Amino acid sequence: MSQEATCNAASSSIANETVGQVVDRGPMSLGRILTNRWFLHTVSIVAFFWLWDWLARSNVLGGGSSALARPHEVLEQLAVLTREELAELTLWGHVWASTQRVVIGFSIAAAIAVPLGLFMALNRYVNAIVKPLFDLLKPMPPISWISISILWFGIGETSKVFIIVLGTFVPCLLNAYNGVRLVEPELYDVVRMLGGKRRDEILHVCFPASFPAIFAGLQISLSIAWTCVLAAELVSARSGLGYIIVQGMNLSQPAMVIGGMAVIAAAAWGTTLLVTALERKLCPWKRKIVGL
Repeated sequence: MSQEATCNAASSSIANETVGQVVDRGPMSLGRILTNRWFLHTVSIVAFFWLWDWLARSNVLGGGSSALARPHEVLEQLAVLTREELAELTLWGHVWASTQRVVIGFSIAAAIAVPLGLFMALNRYVNAIVKPLFDLLKPMPPISWISISILWFGIGETSKVFIIVLGTFVPCLLNAYNGVRLVEPELYDVVRMLGGKRRDEILHVCFPASFPAIFAGLQISLSIAWTCVLAAELVSARSGLGYIIVQGMNLSQPAMVIGGMAVIAAAAWGTTLLVTALERKLCPWKRKIVGL
């Protein structure tokens, strides 16, 4: 291939990677508006809330007029919870209580599971010792540990954090383990050809290549952590978003129940954004695939 052809191929490749970032400033048309992703986002959200409001008004789900709260009723209930205390805490106090439990449990699990998963993938002796025990405990749902955790640790914070640690441990370890094992062998060959040692393979190939998989596991673990904290708070708690949902059920207030669910979804989304921002900071080489 000539030098000119090589330059053209390189330019074409760079253009293909950056074309998704170019803003098309052509004339507006109905077709462009209907296919715009922000327009589709708006349509999706509006349709969701319209369907929700229609189901609540028409009582399609049954259970009486109060079976499903309307969106504005949920907002009004959340506004009340921000002003009035429930079990000596406002809404923000309950959000903070659940967030603390999630952060503590998630941090403990990640600090143990990620290094252990890396060691399992890099050392066959560690793998031989840990993997049978891990495979034995992996299929067990973390929620099934709630009763035994209360027997062990009581109904305090320790039992709730314990459930979160168990729930987030598995995806963190699995993604760290598979992130190393799925690295392309050719990348290690390049390091060896350049005179690199085992240490260079691990530091310059293994860790950077496995980071995207590790962060994918962290994001999955965060979602599971919010599920686990909700389950733990439903059983025994005097604070947290799960407690709000339980009280809404006991008081027959669906607006409080759905409001608690909505706040959990918002909090889980916010923590996921933080992990995504950290991933962009630590993995600047990760390329976003245009069109997916």
